[in-house]
Amino acid sequence: MFTSILNNTEGSLTIQNALLCAVVSLALGLVIALVYGLQGACSKNFMMTLVMLPVLVQMVIMLVNGNLGTSVAVLGAFSLVRFRSVPGTSKEMAVIFFAMAVGLATGTGFLGFAAVMTLVVGVVFLALEKSRFGEWKQERKDLRITIAEHLDYTEIFDDIFQKYTSKCCLQKVKTTNLGSMYELDYHITLKDVRQEKEMLDEIRCRNGNLTVICGRRATVQEEL
Repeated sequence: MFTSILNNTEGSLTIQNALLCAVVSLALGLVIALVYGLQGACSKNFMMTLVMLPVLVQMVIMLVNGNLGTSVAVLGAFSLVRFRSVPGTSKEMAVIFFAMAVGLATGTGFLGFAAVMTLVVGVVFLALEKSRFGEWKQERKDLRITIAEHLDYTEIFDDIFQKYTSKCCLQKVKTTNLGSMYELDYHITLKDVRQEKEMLDEIRCRNGNLTVICGRRATVQEEL
């Protein structure tokens, strides 16, 4: 069904085919950038990278043209670029690999395949982004409590957590204010989100009205 436009070059590359592949790569890169941009705020630099990445990969594939030694050198160059870059989220890494895959397809002349897969993957990406697929329930919270140093943090809030949470886990304890206070970080799952204020009020009474912070679960684990 899908055929390469480079099958008839017999080892040579014409300017017409190279320009056609480059135009398709830029167009598909623009589509990928627009699809990613619809999911929310993102930097201009990253959007530009998504537009340019397919045509750059396409150029490399056309230059390699089956040469094993050149292929190994290119692989090493890509590895150096990866380790010198700032780590991104799993979503950003997936979109980058998506753009590189499109560049591989256009670099080998499979323009129709590249266009179809860009459409399919783009639609799936938008559908997953707009849905609630993979989201944690709102009852899962991060809770940070500040207490005075003379209080025993191991059991001080056990009865409150038993009353308002179905699951509670102390993640980290840190001293603050020159060691005169403790900061306790919990992962909790509320039985009823409507009782969150009542729980915080009881904690404030127990910790002497010091700082209490309750928010949605952090998503740092999505980084690769």
